[in-house]
Amino acid sequence: MDKKKILILGASGFVGNAIYKELCSYFDTYGTYCSNRSFAKNKQFLRYDIEEDDIFKVLEKVKPDVIVSSLRGNFPAQIQAHQHLMEYLMQTDTKLYFISSANVFDAYSKYPSYEHDKTLSLSVYGRLKIKIENMMMRLPKGKTAILRVPMVFGNASPRIKEIKENIANKEPIEVFPNLIINVTNDDRLTQQIHYLINRNKTGIYHLGSNDLIQHEEFIKEVIEHLGNYHPIYKRVYTTNEDRYLAALPKDNILPRNLRISCQEIIEHHLPV
Repeated sequence: MDKKKILILGASGFVGNAIYKELCSYFDTYGTYCSNRSFAKNKQFLRYDIEEDDIFKVLEKVKPDVIVSSLRGNFPAQIQAHQHLMEYLMQTDTKLYFISSANVFDAYSKYPSYEHDKTLSLSVYGRLKIKIENMMMRLPKGKTAILRVPMVFGNASPRIKEIKENIANKEPIEVFPNLIINVTNDDRLTQQIHYLINRNKTGIYHLGSNDLIQHEEFIKEVIEHLGNYHPIYKRVYTTNEDRYLAALPKDNILPRNLRISCQEIIEHHLPV
């Protein structure tokens, strides 16, 4: 069987690179980078500047069976790049897996959100993701998968790095006491994406923990796990009521071995 050819857009970022590392032993995997020159030596990586380069050139070079989009950067440039991706999908047999975000629901704060709930966002970032999701929904069903992801933690994650830096510099750590979230980590997220690609799954998937936790409680437990620290917490209240920012799975449930709980993320997937 020929190996599927996979192209990860944004493979130099934290999530994109974790996906690359998970897939590269199993598929013929390519990635794009922009400013991080350390990837230039890797023959599987192509330089792509979202603001200056045409995505078609990368697509023509790689001719992927599957594209995973984990692009970051200038928002109008992201929209244009995805418009070009849609055109490419219509002309080829390629599938697109798009890393979206729980923020597509950030206007709904009273309850968690499920796969087929209507999206509505108050943030510029959430609205960007919605715009790209809407483009994808106009394509035939079997062409795309929307992967909505909550906050991602993990050994090398920017969030854990920031917490460690704040502890080291004795700077306050922001917590949101009224915010109820679900979370994930890079290991489990990339295994889930691997499974979806392997099984040719399409549709909408919520790839977060299957339970909820308060932001403040989660961050405190993470720090407890990192060591015997007593940092200063800066409590940020955006509202007096509980507010949800959580994308939970209901319709597209993954196999049990691919699910994860908040507690597992703290206990098994963070550095000690």
